Amino acid sequence: MLYSIVIPCYKSSHTIREAVELTAAKMEEMGKTPYEFILVDDCSPDGGETLCVLKDLANEYEYVNVVELAQNAGQHNAIMAGLNYAQGDAIVGMDDDLQTHPSQLPYLFEAFDQGYDIVYGHYPQKHHSAFRNFGSWVNYISVRILIGKPKDLKTSSFWIIKKFVRDYVVEYKSQYTHLQGLFLRTTRNIASVPIEHFDRGYGQSGYTFKKLINLWSNIMGYSIVPLRIATRAGVFFSALSMLGALAVILLKIFKPSSHVGWYSTMVAVCFFSGIIMLFLGMIGEYLGRMFQGMTNNPQYVVRHYYKGKKE
Repeated sequence: MLYSIVIPCYKSSHTIREAVELTAAKMEEMGKTPYEFILVDDCSPDGGETLCVLKDLANEYEYVNVVELAQNAGQHNAIMAGLNYAQGDAIVGMDDDLQTHPSQLPYLFEAFDQGYDIVYGHYPQKHHSAFRNFGSWVNYISVRILIGKPKDLKTSSFWIIKKFVRDYVVEYKSQYTHLQGLFLRTTRNIASVPIEHFDRGYGQSGYTFKKLINLWSNIMGYSIVPLRIATRAGVFFSALSMLGALAVILLKIFKPSSHVGWYSTMVAVCFFSGIIMLFLGMIGEYLGRMFQGMTNNPQYVVRHYYKGKKE
């Protein structure tokens, strides 16, 4: 059984060597061999320092392979690039900054060996800023509502999946990748185990507010719930306008002297606004389905693939 470890790398020249060597040592200790590393350089803006370290690792260790992307694709698309090159029967996803620490791998494999298709590590205590923790909470709520994530399932960027999950996931070709959405489309035989969240080995997170928003918005590509909300809003306002019209009629009957021009105007505005939203929601339903199937922009562009070799 071959194990693949996929790590997206972004300005990680100070940490990736330690992450690879500690992970390899832990895999040996657990008897999880043979294994391979797929390290994806997501066009790190550090003057080639990260790529240089990755190429050195590929030259030193035959089990290290490097994928160099031609432009920054984002963490999830970088992982997709790694998954396309991974050959393992089980694939591990982890970060390059030592926060997803190799020492926690036994806890994930203990659950994985019980037969789960996917195992997530989750953090009872996170070493993130308050802003990142708030963003994680918003993402958790959004995924639950939009793609039906189980309430008790807690996730992170530290996971193990079976090969058939990987085989399905790489069939997805849209550039708007959200791995959690793809995993949940594949199977619900998923476990999450509590693990320790470590401090970053060096530097700060590369996620800006804009990048977090863009990643969160990718969830929309896995759900038509927002379009259905628009449809239901149209129905609601249409019903509300009908009740308003009834109220205006009753008011005029029982109080003929009342001026109802403003009320009738608002009723008309609400009614036609509701009708418009109703039909926009219905059209959007079709457009959303077409959009999900017709987006052909590339997820990533590979400049070079370096296969591990012994010097």
